[in-house]
This record gives sequence, C-alpha cells and structure tokens, in this order.
Amino acid sequence: MTPVIDIKGVEKTYKKRIKALRGVDMTVGKGEIFGLLGPNGAGKSTLVKIMMTVISPSKCQGTVLGNKVGDKATLRHIGYLPEHHRFPPYLTGRQVLEHFGAMSGIKRKQRKAKASELLELVGMGSWHKDKLGSYSKGMRQRVGLAQALMNDPKLVVLDEPTDGVDPSGRRDIRNILTHLKDEGRTIFLNSHLLSELEMVCDRVAIMVHGLVRTQGTIEELTADQAGYAITTSTPLDQSILSQITTQPNMPKLIESKDQTKIIFKTDNAESIQPAIDTLRKNNITIESAGLKRPSLEDLFMQVVDKNDGSKPGAISGAKASKKGANS
Repeated sequence: MTPVIDIKGVEKTYKKRIKALRGVDMTVGKGEIFGLLGPNGAGKSTLVKIMMTVISPSKCQGTVLGNKVGDKATLRHIGYLPEHHRFPPYLTGRQVLEHFGAMSGIKRKQRKAKASELLELVGMGSWHKDKLGSYSKGMRQRVGLAQALMNDPKLVVLDEPTDGVDPSGRRDIRNILTHLKDEGRTIFLNSHLLSELEMVCDRVAIMVHGLVRTQGTIEELTADQAGYAITTSTPLDQSILSQITTQPNMPKLIESKDQTKIIFKTDNAESIQPAIDTLRKNNITIESAGLKRPSLEDLFMQVVDKNDGSKPGAISGAKASKKGANS
C-alpha cells in the first residue's frame, strides 16, 4: 500500500493538561476512501485540523502526500471541507468556487470552467447565481464539497461532509466520492454517520479518548465475529439446541438470540446443514439462513463500550495500533 497519509505519535495537549490526542498512528493508502469515526470528543476533528495546519500538534511525526506534516506547499494538493464552515452569505455559489479557485492560483478562464463543472457535479448548477444566504444547510454542504475540489486535489479531506444533507443528497455525495476514487484520488472522511461510512469506505479507524483503538477493513475487523445465522419462526428449546450442538463436527455455536436466532462460528454453508436438517425434523420453520457479519455500528459500539471506562492511556481495541488515536 502506497501511503498518502502516514502519521505516528500525534499528540495534542490544550492548556498543558487537556489531552485531545494521545499518540495517533494512522496510515491511509493511495486511492482509498478512509473513514474516521468516534464518539464526540474523541479527537477526530483535532487530528484533521493538525493535518491541515489549522492547529499545531504538541508532537507529530510522519508525512502527508510524501511530505512532512505541516508542509505548506503540500496543501496545494489537498482539498478540504472543514466542519462548521462559514462562507460569506452575500456570495453566490459560483462566486464562492471562483474565489477559492483564485486563492489556489487557478487562472480566471480555467476557474470559471471548473466552477461550472463542479456545480453540476454536486447538483447545484441551477442555483449558481443565488446567494448562499438563501441556501439550505444541505445546499451549502454541496457547495462546500465543490470548493474542496477546485484545486484538482490528490487528497480530499472532508470533515462531516453529509451534515445537514437529506437522504437523497447523501446518496449523491456517496456517488461523487466513488467517482473521485475512480479518478485515483484519496478520500479521508470524518463522519458520525456510520451507515454512510459503511457503504462507501474501504477502511475505517475508530477513536476513543484520543487513541485509535482499531483500524482496517470492516471485514478484517469483524472476521472473528462472522458466522452463519439461522433464524426460526418459533423459539428453540434447550432439547433442540442440544440435538444440534452434539452432532459430530458441528461448528461452535457462538450466539443464541431470543432463542429464535442461532449463529455458528463458520463461513462454510455445508457445515451447518445438519443443524438445518435437525430443525426440519422437529417441524421448525426456518425464516432465513445466511452468513452474517456485525455492522459498522455494531463494531463501533463494541469498541466504544470496551474502552469507554478504560484509563485514557490504555489501548484495548482489537487490532489497535500501538498508540493509535484520532478524532
């Protein structure tokens, strides 16, 4: 994996006593969509602001786009949409994009053409002459995404890009992010909308108390919890469960929910056929059977619950980095 972001030991302490980040290690590969998530106060936005040189770290090692974190010239190749951004309400959508294009050193003719192209991309072409003061929050987010692309960035950093956007708009933004990935760009997302991240991200990192507790693909992070689930129309009594679990070579039963769902530790459909045969023999109706993995929300809550009561300096998440953290 060619790293676009490769940072180690990032720390940030406010007023000499408030530790927002406690030693973040994180690697983001070229051309991937990487999601950063965590509860409020985990340090996600602090990490983003350090990468974008909005605030200075207390400690930081590593690179962004191959250059030391904080390198000003590197920012020319990064598109950034901050959380709670504020564009002048008296400017039109087009004027906002052209303004940021000028700040990026794009020539007038090029930035006009680029602004038109991006306004269409984010679905704001017909609103380009209207002032931002008349826009809804979701419309301002669309314009914000467009301005983050004005400088034709290699890395796009988006802090809560779907905040205030309706479901249709979130779908459009997901499609745009996929389009950007197909163009070879790297997308770094900070968001609290877990369902959105799950649909679009290649890898994720989960932060709690200023530390990265776990990071990787959702498949990697949930591999030890995946299994075949069988759901029945009626609860299973202990005698039926015993008939199933005592059969030779049956996979381990890892969960039984409300006696109507049983989950086996296996990804082999053939190995659970004896269980299905037993249920049919006992006239139990099978409503569904299939491979089940925890959702990103399930994984998130497991990591948060596991670490919420821990001392801030302890790392206890599965596959956690040696010091990881972000927020």
